[in-house]
Amino acid sequence: MTSFASESLVQSVDWLAIAPPTLTAVVALVVLVADLFVPPERKQLLGWTAVGGLTAALALLVPLRAGDRETFCLTADTQQSACSYTADHFTVVIQLLVLAGALLTALLSLSDTREKLPAGEFWFLLLSSAAGAALLPASRDLATLVVALEVASLPAFALVGLKRGDRMSGEAALKFFLSSVTATAVTLLGASFVYATTGTLHLTEIAQRLDDVPGQLQTLAEAGVALTLVGFAFKTAAVPFHFWVPDTYVGAPLPVAAYLSVVGKAVGFTGLILVTVVAFPSYADVWGPALAVLAALTMTAGNVAALRQVSTRAWSAVRLLAWSSVAQAGYLLVPIAAAAYSGDDQIGATVAYALMYAVVNLGAFAVVALVARTHPRNRLADYRGLYAASPAAALALGFFLLNLAGLPPGIIGLFAKVTVFSAAVDAGLGWLAVVMAVNVVIALYYYLRWTALLFRTPEGAAEPVRHRAPAPVTLAIVLTAAAGVVLSGYPQFALRFAATALF
Repeated sequence: MTSFASESLVQSVDWLAIAPPTLTAVVALVVLVADLFVPPERKQLLGWTAVGGLTAALALLVPLRAGDRETFCLTADTQQSACSYTADHFTVVIQLLVLAGALLTALLSLSDTREKLPAGEFWFLLLSSAAGAALLPASRDLATLVVALEVASLPAFALVGLKRGDRMSGEAALKFFLSSVTATAVTLLGASFVYATTGTLHLTEIAQRLDDVPGQLQTLAEAGVALTLVGFAFKTAAVPFHFWVPDTYVGAPLPVAAYLSVVGKAVGFTGLILVTVVAFPSYADVWGPALAVLAALTMTAGNVAALRQVSTRAWSAVRLLAWSSVAQAGYLLVPIAAAAYSGDDQIGATVAYALMYAVVNLGAFAVVALVARTHPRNRLADYRGLYAASPAAALALGFFLLNLAGLPPGIIGLFAKVTVFSAAVDAGLGWLAVVMAVNVVIALYYYLRWTALLFRTPEGAAEPVRHRAPAPVTLAIVLTAAAGVVLSGYPQFALRFAATALF
């Protein structure tokens, strides 16, 4: 008995495999402690420390590129080990996305002096959330998956409400927190049903045992599968779990809104892919149709709401990006739903689209953060004549918006949409492909309307307000624009890169 117990324990820890999220968490603690000793006039050093830590975490992905590492494994069965942490190609690609997204968020935050955010708390929370987001794609059991989800989410609640004394920020954080906690509770209930049905938490073992569930436990298993998906659907901002998005984005500091739109969404989609494709493939007839319907509802609701934004309303630019992110979530759901009908290889389309979306959406938020320095109410009308005031920023924002719309010269945006559309057609989801086509046409209107504003003559023929971009914001815009141009020149790279993320 003692021998069996010792064999069941974790045998070793592969420190290199867990290095990216571990380093990010360690730097978070270093920044929090250093905040006690750094004088107020030197607080920006904390920000540069965070940037350095995220850059180092990204560099640690290089030795993991082979995608052949796993750790925290149970080895009682010598024929097949069940591991809680796997650094495969899927993990490395998603960690690259979330850590790069966190790095660009950090660059935007370095120059955001208007918000007067407490430096130590802000950088600690951002790095802690990034560590959880980097842990999640490597998680291969339900317990680690839920813990990683909460480590990524809990600091995000505080980041949204970090503008002290701002009523909108407090309301946004409270709405985000309460709705997220409810979704997490439902997810935990579902995970407990799955555990009661299968007797294991490891995703691969769950997949095997769900193939042979006793008849009296069939309903419990189906309920567990459905409920487990709720928390991840909330993180992806899928309808009807999307209602927190616009108010949260408006109330949060702009860099935090950018972070939630990309990294927060990546967390949700990663978890959704893991529980559906890896853990619940035998219940594809349950989650496949559900995700297809969610995709149709989400893209339609997001585009219609974005279409209704009034250009003179305060914060209408941020609200449009918020509703746009909801619509984009609908497109991202399509290949996951398609995987239920035609195989796991459809997941590559979601990863490719996520890479495109992360680059161009972070770039758009970077330009919005720049304009907000002179127009704090951030109305769409404030972007009229931006080309006259800042040609480079206007051209960059126009490029990002055309990518989101899927129009040239944003070839990568068009390529990503065609890839997702093809996934729906290949899976026999013709009706979903039609819904997507209609929504792409709807989205063209509001993306082109904003793009046209950039090049119109400023109202009143007044001298245009010059937008002086701090170096970190300039760097963020340049990096995202350069990535968008490279991917537009060689769009196959995104799909080939994403194809390596298949299980």
